[in-house]
Amino acid sequence: MSEPPELPDYAARNRSYWDAYAPEWVSAGERNWASETADWGIWGIPESELRMLDDVAGLDAIELGCGTGYVSAWLARLGARPVGIDNSAEQLATARRLQALHRLEFPLIHGIAEAVPYPDASFDFAISEYGAAIWSDPYRWIPEASRLLRPGGRLVFLVNGYLQMLCSPDSEEPATEGLVNPQFGKYRYEWSSDESVEFHLPHGEMIRLLRSCGFEIEGLTEIQAPEGATARHVYVTSEWARKWPSEEVWKARKRA
Repeated sequence: MSEPPELPDYAARNRSYWDAYAPEWVSAGERNWASETADWGIWGIPESELRMLDDVAGLDAIELGCGTGYVSAWLARLGARPVGIDNSAEQLATARRLQALHRLEFPLIHGIAEAVPYPDASFDFAISEYGAAIWSDPYRWIPEASRLLRPGGRLVFLVNGYLQMLCSPDSEEPATEGLVNPQFGKYRYEWSSDESVEFHLPHGEMIRLLRSCGFEIEGLTEIQAPEGATARHVYVTSEWARKWPSEEVWKARKRA
C-alpha cells in the first residue's frame, strides 16, 4: 500500500509542525542513539521495567512514527530488522545523520503510519513511542498496523495517560487536578498554541478498537513517575504524575 496522494488534514498539519519543531529534538535523539539500553517516555523508565522490546531478536520490525529513529536503533542492536517511517522529513534527516555517525543502517521512509508502503503481513513486531500512537488517527493507524503484522505479531505503544489528557488545559500549563476535557465525544485534540493535532482514546474505546482489528490485549501498564524524577516537558509535573498515570504502555498480539 502506498501513501495517498493527499495527506489527511491532521497529517498535513502535523508534518508542518514537526518539520519546524525538529531542531528541538536533535539533542534527545543524539542522547538516545548513544545509549546502549532503552529508556522510555518523559520519565526515562528503564526497559527492564517496561519490557517493551522483549524477544525481538530476529524479528522484522516497524517503528510507526520513528522521529529521529532511536527506537529503531535499539531494535537493530537487539538483533531485529527494523524499518522506520515518519511524517517529518526534518526528523528523518536527523535519523539519517545519526545512522551514519553510529554506522547502523536500516530503511527510513518518509510517509504516514496510516499508509505504509509494505505488503500485508510484512512484520512480526510494530512499535510506537508516542509517534503515530498519538499523532495519527487510531481508527486509521491501528487497522494499518494489523494489516502489516503477521499472525501472532505484536503491537506495543506508549502514549499519554488518558487521565492526563482529561486534565490537560488548552495552554502551556501542566495538567490540573481537575477534569477540563470531556471523555465522551472527544478523541481529537487541537491546541490554540500551535497547529498540531493529537488523538487520545479512552480505555474502553481503545480495547474495542484493538479487538475489532484482530488483536488480543496482553497488557496495559499505567506509569507512575519515579520518586524525585524531573519531567522532560512542561505538560505534567512529577507531583501530579506520582498520584496519577501520565503515560501508559499498551501491548497486544494479532490473533492467529
